[in-house]
Amino acid sequence: MAIKLGVSACVVGEKVRFDSGHKRSHFVSEELNPFVEYVPVCPEMAVGLGVPRPTIRLLDRGEEIGIRLVDSKDADIDHTDKMVEFSKATAERLADMELCGYVVCAKSPTCGMERVKVYRENGYVASEKIGVGLYTAELMNRMPWLPIEEDGRLNDPVLKENFVFRVFALHDMYQSMSDGITRKAIIDFHSRYKLVLMAHSPTDYKELGAFVAKIADYEIDEFFAEYRTRFMQAIAHRASRKNNTNVLMHLQGYFKRDLDKQQKAELAGLIESYRKGTMPLLAPLTLINHHLQQNPDQYLEKQSYLNPYPESLRLRYGL
Repeated sequence: MAIKLGVSACVVGEKVRFDSGHKRSHFVSEELNPFVEYVPVCPEMAVGLGVPRPTIRLLDRGEEIGIRLVDSKDADIDHTDKMVEFSKATAERLADMELCGYVVCAKSPTCGMERVKVYRENGYVASEKIGVGLYTAELMNRMPWLPIEEDGRLNDPVLKENFVFRVFALHDMYQSMSDGITRKAIIDFHSRYKLVLMAHSPTDYKELGAFVAKIADYEIDEFFAEYRTRFMQAIAHRASRKNNTNVLMHLQGYFKRDLDKQQKAELAGLIESYRKGTMPLLAPLTLINHHLQQNPDQYLEKQSYLNPYPESLRLRYGL
């Protein structure tokens, strides 16, 4: 089953921007394309703003009125209520679709995820205001578990890897529950992601482990809803070099009886080179996967940390 990925329509090349243009992302449109089913949305077109159209902006109208979405040249033309209504309804609809991620258009007053300009009545930018696009704010509010990233930030290899990893992890979670949400399905899923959690957030690894241990105390749908949010927020923390090194050393321990002295030294050397930053994460992981093929281990073979997404995406080359 294809992974459902929400996306700002302009990011996949639809000419829906105010100037009749688009902001097509090569990574989203080409590299991710074989693995996902896009759910494109342009909030501005959806609420009746045509192409081409006047630009719009977020305007701070004071504490009583708040931030409004208005025409850039005529602040009396206010699109806020219509946009909020559309955003709430769409976020509700998407929440029922098992959406696995969302790529939004940076800086947009409707779709931007962070650092969207908020203007004052005098026309200057309110530098102390941290703006979020009205549509994306509703997505984040309704689906706090959903991986959301801006198109421009996906040019950063670390941010890109973390986003794609979270998308595939959420898809894996939904696939694991395809026959029904059960305690066994959740426990099995959690078991496969233990090393992932160790790398991304040791604190959450411990806390989620304790939470899963009490699964019998909860109504299963209630438990799944909370687990999904807590798990996805945990892996939103990017895995540090220190935490990855600890996981690699943990993996190394599984082979202490299977490798000879030279093989142990080779693996230890690659892990140390990664720790120092002279080798990418892929180097020790490739060797560990090789040793796992030669010395099968049922627990390790299921660990998502070793193969979190298709190798063809080449995302671990820059880590």
